[in-house]
Amino acid sequence: MSSAPFRLGPLDASHDRNAFDSGSVQLDRYLRQHATQDVRRRVAACFVALADGHRIAGYYTLASASLLLADLPAGAGRKLPRYPTVPAVRMGRLAVDLAFRGKGLGGALLADALARATRSEIAAYAMMVDAKDETAAAFYRHHGFIALPDSPSTLFLPLATVLAPRSHP
Repeated sequence: MSSAPFRLGPLDASHDRNAFDSGSVQLDRYLRQHATQDVRRRVAACFVALADGHRIAGYYTLASASLLLADLPAGAGRKLPRYPTVPAVRMGRLAVDLAFRGKGLGGALLADALARATRSEIAAYAMMVDAKDETAAAFYRHHGFIALPDSPSTLFLPLATVLAPRSHP
């Protein structure tokens, strides 16, 4: 038996998506009906956290995106090239099954997504998300994401901050 409570990896056809219940009809429907099509069409990648080796406890999706340089807060774009857009990774969805809430899985899924984005050989300036509500926006702000000035439900985190060495007191 593994000491890790969850195993993280790409969604595949063997995973049972029908039992997943995040409490959000849209997020559950996406996982059940659209995720594998998006993966097959290469418009999104879907990663799952598996409990007990087979039950989906949570998932997230990643896709390529871009941020308009003009939309970034003034200080954020200061050292960037003056291109109209900068490359980004979009976390399109993040959901945790109700049975696994309160165990830190949402933060672990976000950390895994950030790690994947920073390890990619394809350059990206930031990870961005579109928070579905204020609770989701607060979750992302808690993890260091910054709201776009003119679109507070769209948040971003420069990937350089993920890679920066952390000082320890």
